[in-house]
Amino acid sequence: MIVFTMKKATAKAKPQPPSGKTPMRTRILDASLAVVREKGYAAATVDDLCAKAGVTKGAFFHHFDSKEALGVAAADYWSQLTGELFKGAPYHRHADPLDRFLGYIDFRGELLQGKVPEFTCLVGTMVQETYETHPAIRDACQRSIFGHAREVAKDIEAAKKIHAPHAAWTAESLALHTQAVLQGSFILAKAEGSVAVAADGVAHLRRYVEFLFQKNQTGKTNQ
Repeated sequence: MIVFTMKKATAKAKPQPPSGKTPMRTRILDASLAVVREKGYAAATVDDLCAKAGVTKGAFFHHFDSKEALGVAAADYWSQLTGELFKGAPYHRHADPLDRFLGYIDFRGELLQGKVPEFTCLVGTMVQETYETHPAIRDACQRSIFGHAREVAKDIEAAKKIHAPHAAWTAESLALHTQAVLQGSFILAKAEGSVAVAADGVAHLRRYVEFLFQKNQTGKTNQ
């Protein structure tokens, strides 16, 4: 796919609302994904979370010792859900690892739909607020973001061996740069209240990666 286009994401890409048939702990975690992305960690109260999940405060504190404990659990839960989503994404079908990496970027673009809280990142939202005040949440967010980057780096490393074996950059650094662009695009979308600026960020990321791997006329790869 050469041209970036917005596509409709699959239904499973969207977090499902809490259900009365869902285990109570999971309902609270599901509620946290929606409430924290909408209000932020600091502004999201236990009352807000309980109301969204349809549970009592007693039930909340039965499953989580504190709001901070919920934040840590929510980051890990987010990693689990998004890990399953990306594992089943169609870009893995490409034989060439560079096509898989570009397909990954396209897939991130496809997920940019709905209102801003619906497509932004839970752990990116939380770590901006808690990196100094709640180290346990910060560390959980770090595990999530860097863990996802390590998965992306696998295709980048394979692509580098084929298409850019002499490039000075590392797969790990490019994977983290990819996450920095995505998280930065979410911040711009929040500032502007629009998906368009985030979509532009993802489109530029794709162009940058294409340029990075592009071979010049001498057969050397851009570094």
